[in-house]
Order: sequence, then C-alpha cells, then structure tokens
Amino acid sequence: MKTNKLIIFASLIFLGTNLSAQKYITKNGHIRFYSETPMETIDAHNKQVNCALDSQTGDFVFKVLMKSFEFEKALMQEHFNENYAESDKYPNAMFKGKVTNIADIGFSVDGEYPATIEGDLTIHGVTNKVKHNGTFTVKDGMIKGLAVFEVKPADYKIRIPSAVSKKIADSLEITVDVKLDKMD
Repeated sequence: MKTNKLIIFASLIFLGTNLSAQKYITKNGHIRFYSETPMETIDAHNKQVNCALDSQTGDFVFKVLMKSFEFEKALMQEHFNENYAESDKYPNAMFKGKVTNIADIGFSVDGEYPATIEGDLTIHGVTNKVKHNGTFTVKDGMIKGLAVFEVKPADYKIRIPSAVSKKIADSLEITVDVKLDKMD
C-alpha cells in the first residue's frame, strides 16, 4: 500500500514537471500600434503584455492593459484612453486562441518557424474571430514570437469623430513581439 502511494506521488511529480516544461510565459511582451496619414502619425507601445503559450496544445493567450500604451504626445495618450479605447470602461484587450500548426514547430530545436494563430480577439468589449500568420524563433531554449497584422477600429466599435477622422487610418498596423521563457 505504501509503495503504491509512493508510485502515484512520483508519477504526479513527473507529470507535473513534464507539463510545466511545455508552458512559456512573459509579463513584458511588446505590442505596438501604428497609424500613418498625411496629417498625423500615431505610434504607441505597450511593454507590459502578459502572454502564455502551451507548446504541447497550442493554446495561446494575451492580456493587454490598455492604459499601458505609451504615446510620444501626452495629449494623444489622453485622447486614446478617454475617447477611443475608453480604458476605464474596457481596461483590457485579450486574445485567446491557438497556434493551429503547433505540430510543425520544433520548440526544442533552434530555428525560425512560421505559425498560424487563430482565435478570439477582444478589444473595447467586442470580440471578433481572427486568423493571422507570424513566426516563432527558437534559440537557446527561449521562444520569440512575432506577428504583424491590421486591425480596423470600426470592427471593435471604436468611434473616430469626423473632426479627427483624417488623422487616424481606417486600419491600424499591430505588431506583437514577445520573448517567452519556459515556465518553472
């Protein structure tokens, strides 16, 4: 009886160690959004992005605090938080989805791997299905994820007043850049 409990306990420790070795996280990922029109360039950065990846299942999640976006001009940041993102009402943006070609990515072998990510992107309280391509670069046990894609504010019910509509592009370029460390 005592031997059975020891075997079960050892198996649980082994499984727990094995499972956690397949999860990667960061709390300081980087998301940039960029808009350029003849009248205005908007370039905002957020370096407090939480992200987790399960390299076994392909589960991939992000959580972004909207007030953590930093702008070159303080007035832009204020307008972003108060008028567009409504950051007090919708404090976070989230992505919850999967790397659909997870079997093609060698997380234990250094190299660069194309990735297809799809899931639900929630911004401003609106959730849309998205599918984008990116890359994972594996080097010395660290994983770097990079994707560049477009988001239309109108798709997330973000209203741009006509007085400033010529200053903000219809589609914003989003760059996601995360360095993921193996979860201990």
